[in-house]
Amino acid sequence: MFQGLADLGNAYLSFMNPLTLAYGLGGAFVGITMGMLPGLSATLAIALLTTLTIKLQANDAILVLICSYVGALYGGSRTAILLNIPGTAANAASCADGYALALRGEAGRAIGIATSGAFVSTLIGVLCLAAFTPMLAEVALQFGAFEFFWLALFGVTMSGSIVGKDPLKGWLMGLLGLFIAQVGQEGLYAFDRFTFGWDQLSGGIALIPALVGAFGMAEVLTTLAQPVERKMIELKDSVLPRWREVVQYKWTVLRSGIIGVLTGLLPGVGEDSGAWMSYAAAKAVSKEKEQFGKGSIDGLMAAETGDMASIPGHIIPSLALGIPGSAPSAVLMAAMIIHGIQPGPMLMIQHPQFIYHVVAMTTLASIAILLFGLFGVRPLLKVLRVRRAILMPIVFLLCTVGAFATASRLFDIYAMLAIGVGAFFLRRRGYEMAPLVLGLVLGPLLDKSLRRGLVLSDGNLAPFFTRPISMAFAAVTIFTILLYVPAFKGAVVRTRAAVTDGVRSLFARQA
Repeated sequence: MFQGLADLGNAYLSFMNPLTLAYGLGGAFVGITMGMLPGLSATLAIALLTTLTIKLQANDAILVLICSYVGALYGGSRTAILLNIPGTAANAASCADGYALALRGEAGRAIGIATSGAFVSTLIGVLCLAAFTPMLAEVALQFGAFEFFWLALFGVTMSGSIVGKDPLKGWLMGLLGLFIAQVGQEGLYAFDRFTFGWDQLSGGIALIPALVGAFGMAEVLTTLAQPVERKMIELKDSVLPRWREVVQYKWTVLRSGIIGVLTGLLPGVGEDSGAWMSYAAAKAVSKEKEQFGKGSIDGLMAAETGDMASIPGHIIPSLALGIPGSAPSAVLMAAMIIHGIQPGPMLMIQHPQFIYHVVAMTTLASIAILLFGLFGVRPLLKVLRVRRAILMPIVFLLCTVGAFATASRLFDIYAMLAIGVGAFFLRRRGYEMAPLVLGLVLGPLLDKSLRRGLVLSDGNLAPFFTRPISMAFAAVTIFTILLYVPAFKGAVVRTRAAVTDGVRSLFARQA
């Protein structure tokens, strides 16, 4: 314990220099700016900055990316409050109450609430990140090839079943991501797969061009296809938060922070789930339910606290298990791999200090959004007045440069364009990109773990189902899939109702 505290203290001290602080503030500024622009997501911000920070030292580059991640989700609350359009998907829950406050002339107050909630909830998530990641990594050291196969498959299954309204579409996108990850030479014997005689495909579809295409190019096309946004509400009152409101709603902040972290631990559950679950929990226990959707401070605080607390929650399984919790954390994990840091159980052995560095980075990101939220609001709002005709070509240029810069291959630009156009049409049909990203990231892990497991067991499938941890993951994965079969789901609902009625009747007899 004391060694962990010493390592954490050293991590904080290592970031106390002007250049590192400038990197952190710069990353947060870029993230807030991109989060404020409707259509530009946290995933896009991380993907583009990954290509621009490729020459930096690993710690500095990842600091920029984490600060941009936190900043993008925070910046999205600006458009939710002032335009009633969520800057990112995670800010959708903030639209109703935030925009209602803005219509009453309290836009500054709403932004102050969002700022204070985001700052406090991120710190709650940081505490959980520091406490739980080393513990989870110790448990994950018990994993072998058999367990990692089921863990990767469970991640794709969860992403498909939770992201979006149609689980079948989610699973199809996850399988598509797994298929794309198999293109090129396989990991054990370097045998070409799915290349169709095209030498350029022997190296596979690189992760960064695929991510930039799925989120960058597709976002550009989607944004240009949308109607023109409505007029922004002017900011007239003060944005300084009323800290008595934070104290007044302290239980909302604590409850939503815990819910955000817990939802972040589930693979494939986006930051928007943390926001909506926190919002629903706040409404369920509130004494003023009728105010929700009409300018409720409690509702806005819960929504902004839930989505921001989910960020450290998503980072925990990414570091400890190598399983990204969301699309932005998947890109963040890819950036770590590019910089020579392999997330997963071996992280505590190969880079024992890195987890504490990430804790310090996330803390710095929370301080950065507080500073920009209190003192940089009005200058940042000018970004919303930039016309799409000017902004989108710039984003497209950054996507092209980013796809080419990682390996200097013209083929990567073609791959980015092809995936971007395909993702655009898939999104118009209701297919989410988060399962695709998880399939891309988890595909190599699933493939290598399956093949290594078969080699170790001499082709016997039994160890995949008989080892204790493998058996548990297999049961949970199969149960998750069966839960969407109508007959099985009905049986589960009836069983749960019967158990609940039995417990109630038992307590009634005792009373």
